[in-house]
Amino acid sequence: MRLRKIIAGLAFGFSFITANAASAVEIEYWQYVFDTRVKAMDQLIQKFQAANPDIKVKHTTFPYAEYQTKVASAITAGQGPDVVQLFYGWLDGFVSGKLIQPLPKDAFAQDKIEAEFFPIIAAMKRNGEYYGLPTAVRSLALFYNKKLFQTAGLDPNKPPQTIEEFIAAAEKVAKHDSSGNMLSEGFAMDMAGQDHQWWREVLIRQNGGVPYTDNDRKVVYNSEAGLKALQFYVDLQKKLKVGQVGFMDEAQAAFKGGLAAMTIDGTFRLGAFSSIKAFEWGVTELPAMNGVRSNYASYFANAITSKVTGEKLEAAKKFLAYVSSPEAMDIWMKVVGELPARRSAALTSANLADPIYGPFLKGLEYAHTTLFVDEAAQRQTAIDMVNRVLIQNQDPKEALAEAAKAEQAIIDRAAK
Repeated sequence: MRLRKIIAGLAFGFSFITANAASAVEIEYWQYVFDTRVKAMDQLIQKFQAANPDIKVKHTTFPYAEYQTKVASAITAGQGPDVVQLFYGWLDGFVSGKLIQPLPKDAFAQDKIEAEFFPIIAAMKRNGEYYGLPTAVRSLALFYNKKLFQTAGLDPNKPPQTIEEFIAAAEKVAKHDSSGNMLSEGFAMDMAGQDHQWWREVLIRQNGGVPYTDNDRKVVYNSEAGLKALQFYVDLQKKLKVGQVGFMDEAQAAFKGGLAAMTIDGTFRLGAFSSIKAFEWGVTELPAMNGVRSNYASYFANAITSKVTGEKLEAAKKFLAYVSSPEAMDIWMKVVGELPARRSAALTSANLADPIYGPFLKGLEYAHTTLFVDEAAQRQTAIDMVNRVLIQNQDPKEALAEAAKAEQAIIDRAAK
C-alpha cells in the first residue's frame, strides 16, 4: 500500500514537472559572439530561469560581422529573437527597419530610466520613446604593459597622464631592427579598433574643436582642430615611429602578445586581458592634451523585437528588466569588465577606488557619446582617411576634407 502511494506520488510529481515544462513560455535572446559576454549572459539566463521557471530563454549568438544581417532577415521574416542586443549606434537602422518596438511604459517608466541610468541612455531615445536598456556602459582608457615600461627604465607605477608623457614613454619603449622595421610598438595603432573614437571625441576636442553640431547631424571636424588631431595621429607612425597601422591584425592582439607597450581600449577588454598571465598590465585615464581631458562612452543595449506580442511580450519584459537590473550589472562587471549602466551600481566607493575600474569611471564624467546614424559606415570613413594618409601618402588636409564630405553624405542619406 505504501509502495503504491510512493509510486503515485512520483507519478504526480513527474506529471507536474512535465505539465509545467510544457506550459513554459520560450523566448529567444540574440547577441554577437564575444566570449566573456556570452559567458555572462549564460549566467544571467540561468539565474533568471531559476527565478522564473515558467519562462525558458534560448541563447543564440552569431559572429559580429554577420550579426546585423542575421537579425534583420530573421525579424523581417517573423522569426529570430524576441530580445536582441544592439549597439547604441545601430538604433536608427533598427527603428527605421521596424526591427524593435518602443519599451512598454508599464514596465519601463521613462522617469525611472532617466533617474537611474547614466545620461548616455538618451542615445536610445527617439521621438519621445526609449527603445532599449543597457546592462553595462563602457568608456576608454590607456592600457599599459608594466614589464615593458620597467625594462625601458620607466616607472611602472607612474603611467603617462599628459600627451607629452605619453609620447615620451612610447618613444622610449618602441623597438626597431637595423633596417627600421617595427619590432615592438610603443603604442598599438588601430583605427578600426578604438582609435577612431579617440580621434573623433577626444583629440579633436583637446585641440579646441568639436566633431559635430546639430545633435551630431552636421560634420564640422574639417577644421583646424580636426586637422591637428589627424596630424598628431598619423605622426605617431610617420614622424615619431612609435606605432604602425597593420603591425598586427588588431591592436589588442599586439598588446596581449607583449609586442605593444600601450593601447587605447574599452572596459570590454578587461575580461579578456585579465586571463593573460604572461605580463602585468595597468590602466590609466586617457592622456590630457592642452590641459583638456575627454573620453568616449558607449554601450550595447537590449531591446524587444517588433514581432513580440502576447505572453511572449510579457516574458520578454521580465527578462529585459532582469538583465538591466543591479544584480545583472554586478555579474556583468565581474565577468566582462564593463561598468554598470545604473549610477548607484557603478559609482560605489569600492569601484571608484579600484585601480582598474577607477580610471574608466572617471572617464565617464567627461565622456561624449557620438549619435551615429550608421556606426559601421561612419567608422569606415575615419579608417579610410587615415589609410589614405599613411598608405597612399595623401595630404592630411585633403584626406580630412574627403572624410568629412563622405560622412556627411552618410548622415544626409539616413535623414531622407
